Amino acid sequence: MTRPYPAFRPVLWLMLALLLGVAVSSGPLVEVGGTLGFVAVCLLVLVEPTLAIVLMLGLAPLKTLIATEAPLPLPVDIGQLAFALAVFAWLMNRVARQKTIPLPRTRIYLPLLVIMAGFVPSLFSATSSPAWVSEFLKWVEMLLLLLIVLDLGYEGRWTWVVFGAVLAAVLQAAIGLYEYFGGSGAGHLWIADYQHFRAFGTFGQPNPFSAFMGLSLPLALGMAWGYTLRGYGAWRETGKTWLGTGLLALFYAVSAVLLLGGLIASWGRGAWLGFGAAVTVMVFLAPRQWWRGALLMAAAGFLVALLWLAGFLPPSIQDRIDNALTEFTGFGDMRGVAISTDNFAIVERLAHWQAATYMASARPFTGVGLGNYEVVYPRYGIPSWPRPLGHAHNDYLNLLAETGMIGLAAYLVGWMTIGYWTLRALGQSDPVLRGLTLGLLGIWTHLAVHSVVDKLYVNNLFLHLGVMLGLLAIAYRRYQL
Repeated sequence: MTRPYPAFRPVLWLMLALLLGVAVSSGPLVEVGGTLGFVAVCLLVLVEPTLAIVLMLGLAPLKTLIATEAPLPLPVDIGQLAFALAVFAWLMNRVARQKTIPLPRTRIYLPLLVIMAGFVPSLFSATSSPAWVSEFLKWVEMLLLLLIVLDLGYEGRWTWVVFGAVLAAVLQAAIGLYEYFGGSGAGHLWIADYQHFRAFGTFGQPNPFSAFMGLSLPLALGMAWGYTLRGYGAWRETGKTWLGTGLLALFYAVSAVLLLGGLIASWGRGAWLGFGAAVTVMVFLAPRQWWRGALLMAAAGFLVALLWLAGFLPPSIQDRIDNALTEFTGFGDMRGVAISTDNFAIVERLAHWQAATYMASARPFTGVGLGNYEVVYPRYGIPSWPRPLGHAHNDYLNLLAETGMIGLAAYLVGWMTIGYWTLRALGQSDPVLRGLTLGLLGIWTHLAVHSVVDKLYVNNLFLHLGVMLGLLAIAYRRYQL
């Protein structure tokens, strides 16, 4: 394996020496330490640029925590700073390698480009162009991350990206479980007869935390499955298995348990439904023969039904799931609904759905402008709910309101195409890559289902999704070889 920066090494050492001299000779100790730490991180990601992606995945969830608790405000959120560092490390890596090497090509670019093209017409009906640009840039960053992960994922480096993505989620799950058992929480987050707090990690709110758990848990399950199959295959052929394979299978299995705990502790009904759909799809497609998958799915469904009917599930969880399945079936005109403490949250959400339908009716083809839901809400909102929540808490309705039928159709076509190519990539022989692909399919399923009751492209979660798309591009490229 060639080292990425042989020609730049003397320059890097010279820069480090100069910065050390300047830092030590001036400034308080805290600032000196921060400067040296930043320089060390920059040098580290220049030597191994995939670490910049791992760092971004770990720092991106800290956006709300730093914005609300940091003594000194940052000019932009920490996730965007880490994203910029990842782009810089990748560009330097491209320069250090041969300039003539073309950018990697993959058909996974196409669905994202279709989605972005579908959003463009809404710019001409947007009330706030800056809000449109801000939302559109999320998709530009996802496209860039797809390219960067695909380009840097050579020689097995993609496994470090997966490891970092799961580890970042595990750290959030640990924080969430600490909060759940009374470590931290606000009065409105009490659950289970005031015995626990809803977990929120460093996201500040349970909903994005639950989404992060749901978008990470399938990846851990898929990788645990893949490494287990690789170890089992080696044992069948040689009578022994590699210690590293077994340890990785154990790491991802334990991570999956912790992430499941974090998901439950979030008390997010949409995330629970999303994970239920994701695990159903994964169980069905895990075996290579469809009939085995059908049997596994039937057995799992029977077990869950048995536990439910026998009352082995905690009543609070059963009630939470029952409410999730019944509350949204009565969607109608919210203007005359009597509001109580019991129905406040659901009526508020349905009122924002109703506002989204009014926006879509006003501009059915191009919508009110990508990212403009909150901007125009005063014109379309129900009088009893004058304060916007930022989005419609239903991503499909939100897209219909903001980008019209053109944007929503492009979004659906794009993601269905991604799902189809993910299914194709399941046909590869390598068990770990197949486990990765299976986990990605679970992530797409969770995204599709959870989006019915929330918007998941918030709190830097789109950075996580961009990395996942890059991993799909790697898996699909290996499938085509």
